[in-house]
Amino acid sequence: METVKNLAKSATTETDQFKSGHKVPIQDQSQPGRQSDMKGPDPQSKQIPTEDGGYQIYKAAGKLEGKKALITGGDSGIGRAIAILYAMEGAESLINYLPEEESDAQDTKKEVEKHGGKIHLYPADITKRENCQKLVEEAVSRMGTINILVNNAGYQNMTNSINELQEDQWIRTFDTNMHPMFYISKYTLQHLKSGDTIINCASVNAYIGRPDLLDYTSSKGAIVAFTRALSNQQLEFGIRVNCVCPGPVWTPLIPSTMKEYAIDQFTSPMGRPGQPSEIATCFVFLASQDSSFMSGQSLHPNGGVVVNG
Repeated sequence: METVKNLAKSATTETDQFKSGHKVPIQDQSQPGRQSDMKGPDPQSKQIPTEDGGYQIYKAAGKLEGKKALITGGDSGIGRAIAILYAMEGAESLINYLPEEESDAQDTKKEVEKHGGKIHLYPADITKRENCQKLVEEAVSRMGTINILVNNAGYQNMTNSINELQEDQWIRTFDTNMHPMFYISKYTLQHLKSGDTIINCASVNAYIGRPDLLDYTSSKGAIVAFTRALSNQQLEFGIRVNCVCPGPVWTPLIPSTMKEYAIDQFTSPMGRPGQPSEIATCFVFLASQDSSFMSGQSLHPNGGVVVNG
């Protein structure tokens, strides 16, 4: 009965997504999940809430004019929103995604071009080290250089106990969330110069210790530590390294990896989950000179969860 009641939420409007009390519709997808297959209002990629709970299109100000960005996981969700907002701010991007996510990547391309932006698509499985190097080489070949690296690609799968967590899943999680971040950052740093930035995507779960996402939570904690250490390495070269730690946000990762009870409880202290656009604004800030005095830091767009981190 609760499931039927929640499914009715798919009839809500886009505006309702920014109002307290909004619940996402319970649904299921096979991995890796596609934004085009999600039920209910589309995740918001370029709309941000107004004070009265409505929404308005993101207001760009040329903050990234002339910049070149490499974005992993850029086909949908947070990655798509980043690519769109970066385009609106004047940046050219190359996005990476899995080959089976091509249709979502094409939708992202259309949105970017709708706003006059330039974007390149590069499907590849970055769990393979050689593909990480080819990705960076391709980005430099197509755009001439890289000024902003966004390590956003991620994987999760819920298990309630360490006894149920298969060793292969643990390895897959780190092979997706952590190891490519090291490889791609290493290869990209050869092209970065003073004033350029690296922005990693971690999670609120690294701070709250979510028990049914042990491997995912552990990998995101590693990303926070990686961000801090790499920042301390690179500051002498004028390269800033920061991290964003989203709370619950409505993306294809949710219906493709979370169990029904978790989707039904998918909310925040603000009384609703976040939208990809609300996370992407943090990536704009960290990529721009507005954050010139920040490095080694984590931003927490999580709907009010106090993490003291």
